[in-house]
Amino acid sequence: MRKEQLKTPCFVVREEGLRRNLEILKEVRIETGCKILLAQKAFSMYRVYPLIGQYLDGTTASGLYEAKLGYEEMGKENHIFSPAYKEEEMPEILKLCGHIVFNSPAQVKKYKEQVKRAGRSMGLRINPECSTQEGHAIYDPCAPFSRLGTTLEKFEEEMSEEDISALDGLHFHTLCEQDSNDLAKTLQVVEEKFGKYLHRMKWLNFGGGHHITRPGYDIELLKRCIRHMQETYGAEVYLEPGEAVALNAGELITEVLEIVENGMKIAILDASAACHMPDVLEMPYRPPLKDAGDPAEENTGNGGPAGSNPVGSSSAGSGTAECARPYVYRLAGLTCLAGDVIGDYSFAQPLKCGDRLEFQDMAIYTMVKTNTFNGMRLPDIVLEREDGTCEIVKTFGYGDFKARL
Repeated sequence: MRKEQLKTPCFVVREEGLRRNLEILKEVRIETGCKILLAQKAFSMYRVYPLIGQYLDGTTASGLYEAKLGYEEMGKENHIFSPAYKEEEMPEILKLCGHIVFNSPAQVKKYKEQVKRAGRSMGLRINPECSTQEGHAIYDPCAPFSRLGTTLEKFEEEMSEEDISALDGLHFHTLCEQDSNDLAKTLQVVEEKFGKYLHRMKWLNFGGGHHITRPGYDIELLKRCIRHMQETYGAEVYLEPGEAVALNAGELITEVLEIVENGMKIAILDASAACHMPDVLEMPYRPPLKDAGDPAEENTGNGGPAGSNPVGSSSAGSGTAECARPYVYRLAGLTCLAGDVIGDYSFAQPLKCGDRLEFQDMAIYTMVKTNTFNGMRLPDIVLEREDGTCEIVKTFGYGDFKARL
């Protein structure tokens, strides 16, 4: 089966794109000696775990179910972090995971004896209180009143000498889609605040948010950061990228079902921002679309940027010959949520019912976040092999909706 024969909506993950990213991550591993884990919270398509396992050291989980998935489907190193653990789940977690990272001194005190009896490695997540993000407060673990990680003040107030001696490592995760210069800034603060404890640790985990496979990312600076911490503290370094593993390696293919007009043309799709790509609303952001442009960056018929016309302006989408993509549409989903809107896009030709559209970079934080609000059917999950053939990995129906309720 080829991509054009697939039923919509569907997520298509390209094997070629995954391998390209994994080769980059493998180079970092080999040249620095660090270990790299797949953060399953971003990408959990376990059909390709055997491929990922050829390049990476294992998986990291945010809870019991992700830990089970990594253990069963990857079978390599298996780490876990959670803001808090349920007592009844800890025995199973200790069977599945080699590294257990706690969020607070209280959790360390509560579980440290169990962890040590099980022969597992124990860590604590720290909060260096160093925000390097702009515009992503929802994803900033160093924001004021953050529940994630232990500040130096709480570390020194609440961690006894016995508690500190029980730790094998420290973990921090402060980045979101960022370059290595932000990692370098964070490491400087981590050393200033926690340096006297780093010498006592066997490992240091840099967490995730490293956009290593993005074009233009400064990989050489990343390597220097890793080597510096290894050489200074004699600690093993871990990275936990999620997005970097599957960045730009997948699409969401959807079909135009209807076109309505209310001040501008609105195309109703069989894909939904609310159900199939909720990060579009949470982040928020405007996902790239193949063969389409951003009307805010292109000229309309009045010679100004299309985005300068307010929603409802009669000139929206009119266009002239001076605009390469004169036809502007708002793309929206099928649900009853008024804000189920993906964004405004410009096209070279008018859209019509039955047209297929391909949203790009739809492998990450999509399949792991889909939901069946309004009874929406979940998109099929498809693997496009390097020879262009497509394998339908998973298809969903009414039973998947009903079984959840």
